[in-house]
Amino acid sequence: MDWGTVTTEDLIDALREVDWSSPPRPLNEFFSKFTVPRSSNKWNSRLKCNLYYYRTNYFLMILFILGLGFLRRPLTIVAATSTALTIAFLNDSFAGTFSEKATRTVRQFSPHLAAKMRPPLTPVLRGRPSSKRAIYICGRPRWAFVFAFSAVSFILWFASCGLFTLLWAIALGVLATILHASFRTPNLKARLNTFREEFRAVWRNYSEL
Repeated sequence: MDWGTVTTEDLIDALREVDWSSPPRPLNEFFSKFTVPRSSNKWNSRLKCNLYYYRTNYFLMILFILGLGFLRRPLTIVAATSTALTIAFLNDSFAGTFSEKATRTVRQFSPHLAAKMRPPLTPVLRGRPSSKRAIYICGRPRWAFVFAFSAVSFILWFASCGLFTLLWAIALGVLATILHASFRTPNLKARLNTFREEFRAVWRNYSEL
């Protein structure tokens, strides 16, 4: 896969659709080898490849930096957790997994309520879905959960007076992510992994036809 031809929009779509439940890469691999890119094209390709391959590591690193910044303000930790869930709900795989686990848990106590949490059926015309598959969480549209958690996050951030700390922590986390992704030399394992993910995406689109 030539990461130099991948646009920013394609990378964002891939990060939104890919499965984020995979464990992070080992630390000895994450901090293995660093080199300076030889050209701007090499840097652009390396940055996108590492952002995709080490996505879980970067997410946990940003959460760790946020946690360090909010040790003295417990309420901001709750706000940061709510914000992280808001962002995570934008990922199709996480939203589906969260909905399934929540429905399975509720079914143990109230099967009738769990039946209402099932997503509505998508109409099918001529063997294909009539429209793009919408994402539902616990029987409700995803945007409703994103809006609700965004509102709760804003209220918690405002109540804790931790917005300034949040901005500094996010800026530091994003800077650390960009620096690592720019200088971490992509290994063969990362390239093979992207090829495998690309094949899975093609196969998934083919099976839906």
